[in-house]
Amino acid sequence: MRALHRAFDFLGQHATLFLAGGVLLGLLVPPLAALARPMLIPGLLIPLVIALLRLDWDALAAYARRPGLVALITAGLLLGSPVLMWLALTAFSLPPALTQGLTLMAAASPIVSCAAISLILGLDAALAVVVIVVTTALIPFSLPTVALWLLGLEIDIDLPTFMLRLVLMVGGAFAAALGLRRMVPRQKLEANARMLDGASVATLVMFALAIMDGVAAVALSRPGYVVLVTLSAFCANILLQCLGTLAALRLGMRSAITVGLMTGNCNMGLVMVALADKADFDVIVFFAMAQIPMYMLPALLGPVYRRLLAPQG
Repeated sequence: MRALHRAFDFLGQHATLFLAGGVLLGLLVPPLAALARPMLIPGLLIPLVIALLRLDWDALAAYARRPGLVALITAGLLLGSPVLMWLALTAFSLPPALTQGLTLMAAASPIVSCAAISLILGLDAALAVVVIVVTTALIPFSLPTVALWLLGLEIDIDLPTFMLRLVLMVGGAFAAALGLRRMVPRQKLEANARMLDGASVATLVMFALAIMDGVAAVALSRPGYVVLVTLSAFCANILLQCLGTLAALRLGMRSAITVGLMTGNCNMGLVMVALADKADFDVIVFFAMAQIPMYMLPALLGPVYRRLLAPQG
């Protein structure tokens, strides 16, 4: 048990590096990615449970009492972001599938693991949780409208099934966290914060491995297109993070960077589910390769985050 504690503590100390390594390992060692495939859903939910365990729920309630702010951020993420992306892409001659993928990426809600990553980076995880829950609940309504308006793409979402899955996933995570918080004293949770971060990283790494299943084969067969979509995903992620951060500066740097993180790291898994067989294969390739910047940028941008968050002397 002590060895496991030390291992998770080590993971927590080097969280961003392990996240970056996980997605690269999944790409370079395809059998590992295939082996990790069953961890896709647990890899989404366990980090959310751990983030909720560690959160100050008073801060969570404080944001819930500011519906105007949450609504403004939500509108920016689900409506403003895709419109700006679509307008920016009109200046470039990109393959239609890539333009479609980038616009749909910007229209998606933030990835659920943004809550855990925010906590690891020292950002405003309470704000992340509230916005993630609200935007994920609204994506069945906003995504078809945005896709049809900007791209002429009709998306038929099975709304009752989608909402039931959402309630089970997010509601289950909240219920599990609430039960564990009642069983485990708060002081013990705080004393083991780094170990909990390590456990969160371990499941995020498993998810990063799993999401790369099948991607290596595409990279070998079409290296030129894969390089193009990967570079585009990096540029789009960074651009959206910068825009989100700048737009939210009035909230303070910590919250602004959190908004930026959510703006750039979008839940394309939900979009893939919604598109089903309507998606062009090249769009799916983009969604897969766009996972790479989501897992690598927290490590690459770590010094930038720390510099921005440092007290100004």
